[in-house]
Parts: sequence; C-alpha cells; structure tokens
Amino acid sequence: MVVPRTGPRPSVSDRVRGFLCEEAEDLYWNELEWENITDEEALEEGALTELAFPGLLAFVRGLLLREVMPDAKAPPSPQPEVVEDILRFLAGRVVELEERLAEPDDEDDASARRELDMTSRLVDLVLYRYHGLGSSDIEKIEAGRPTPG
Repeated sequence: MVVPRTGPRPSVSDRVRGFLCEEAEDLYWNELEWENITDEEALEEGALTELAFPGLLAFVRGLLLREVMPDAKAPPSPQPEVVEDILRFLAGRVVELEERLAEPDDEDDASARRELDMTSRLVDLVLYRYHGLGSSDIEKIEAGRPTPG
C-alpha cells in the first residue's frame, strides 16, 4: 500500500533547485556521451532514447514522486518545478541543435542530427512523466505521430 502525501508541498530553495537541475544536466551529458561511445541503444531508425537515458528518466520520476511505501523513512516531496527547469534545458538543447544543423557546411551533421533526435524524444518522455500520462494515453499520442522517413 502506498501512502499519498497530504497538505501543502514545501517549495524547494533556489540553491537546491539549482543543484538538482545541474545533476539532471550532468546525467544528460554523461548518458549522451556513453551512448555516443558505445552505440548500445542504436537501431537502424535511431537510438532507443528510453534506454539511452535511464538515469535521467529515473531522476525525473523521483522528482515527481507523490506516493511512497508505508515504511518509507521520508514522505514524498514532488518537485515539478525542477522538472520544468529540466524541460527548459532540454528544449534549449533542441533549439541549439536545430540552429547548428541549419548552418551550411557543418562537418558533424550526423552526430548533431542523432543528438537532436534523441533529445527531442527525451523531451517527449519527460513530458509524459510530468503530465502523469499512462501507457494507453502515450500509445494514442505515439500512434498519431508521423512515421520518420
């Protein structure tokens, strides 16, 4: 049985919020670099972003946690504002990569395109968690997407 937290949620301090956001950014860069080195999650149609960024997605889930087990030593402390900061960071990366790809004669287009695709997908995955979408809702959204090609 899980125990929902009741009452008002305390706001996280700016210092803690900044720290949590920096940790998320570090996870992004580390997991992206690991994927670039290993190509562990690479498929013909692109990387499996869900598997390329397991730490970052778990971190986001933790930041949104609203229920804990009865024997938990601490109550849940959801921090959706930190997830919003993470989304701003990821969206900023998408814009940077799109601008980079729009420039002629970029020597590393394939790498930038791959990072753009993975980061765009990561934005979607974080948004699904942020909005608490279930698998059936996600399937409906994914079914309505145009197929790449």
